[in-house]
Amino acid sequence: MFVEEGGGLLNGRDFLTRIYPKSLAAKAAYRGWLPVPRPITLTFSVTNVCQSRCKTCQIWRIYPEKHQDVRNELKIDEIGRIFRSIGPVYFFNLSGGEPFLRKDLPEICEAAVESLRPAIIHSPTNALWPDRIVSHTRSILEMLKRRGLHTAVTIKPSIDGVGPLHDEIRGVEGNWEKLLETVRRLQELEKEHPNLHIELGTVVSNFNKDHLEEIEDFVHGLGVQSYRNEIAEQREEFLNVGDPITPTGEEYAALMKNFAEKVRANLKTKRPLARVTESLRLVYYDLAARIVTEGRQVAPCYAGITNVHLTPHGDLWPCCVLGYAKPMGNLREADYDFWKVWRSKQAAEVRRSIRNRECACPLANQAYSNIICHTPSLLKAIRNIVSASG
Repeated sequence: MFVEEGGGLLNGRDFLTRIYPKSLAAKAAYRGWLPVPRPITLTFSVTNVCQSRCKTCQIWRIYPEKHQDVRNELKIDEIGRIFRSIGPVYFFNLSGGEPFLRKDLPEICEAAVESLRPAIIHSPTNALWPDRIVSHTRSILEMLKRRGLHTAVTIKPSIDGVGPLHDEIRGVEGNWEKLLETVRRLQELEKEHPNLHIELGTVVSNFNKDHLEEIEDFVHGLGVQSYRNEIAEQREEFLNVGDPITPTGEEYAALMKNFAEKVRANLKTKRPLARVTESLRLVYYDLAARIVTEGRQVAPCYAGITNVHLTPHGDLWPCCVLGYAKPMGNLREADYDFWKVWRSKQAAEVRRSIRNRECACPLANQAYSNIICHTPSLLKAIRNIVSASG
């Protein structure tokens, strides 16, 4: 979250002029002193369709009562109207389903560049379609190059185990080989485009909690600069509420303590963007473990203020965890006017619920914004960055 549009690490002045004022506006809105500002981060689930059959996620079960027909997902002209209504954001996060199943993903990113002007474009992937993933990523990078932009593009294939365990958890035979091919080909593309950053991510669940060290060692052996862990969550978006997938807080805290030690040991060897994101993650791992253990918001949550989630059918959510349970409104019904929904009475009620701490979760995407808005956590992140840069 600390990258210039030119692709370099933000210096102190850039942070103070571009990010910190947004966090101050968010804090003022949280307290009701100012109207809710434009979000810092927009997450857009471009589709609910996914080829994976993960043990930790049931989104592939397209229930009629919750997921309309895929043909009714937002079209590119609708997406453009929504993006123009929102205006500039800092972080544009693609999600799904599997984002790379959208044939028009490069066009979606171009619409984002035109209206949202993000500093970072990020997408996870299940790595099941290497050709499409590499082709779409190349198209996005070439589009940025044509426009004279060096916007950072981060692609995060999922790795939930090594070898057969990965396929077992992801529910697709042969996923492991396709993951390795995807990573290898993206690394080749990374050599051509310095603004491309490859990272790997693991969902820590009851199915792989005893294999985390093996996964970490394998990832480091691949030479990937950035690696993240996120605890398996029960989310409305994933249709997995009630599924026994989440390790206990004590288990997760022990796992993250060991993981954090390895991250610290390798910080100085990372590229600038990876060094910053890893420094933020060190703070996140501590917060996430406490949230899961204590069952409360350890720091104030700014979901629905700093971050917003757009669904494939135009719904606005404060986050994917609350999702269907606490929607803020639908943009199709509001004639694609983001601000009409963003500052609606319904949205205000959702924010009031979050401010009253009626929910608590370790959602990573939201946690990074919360860290920036929480001075003690922000100072910890800055100390990590300074220590790694010394």
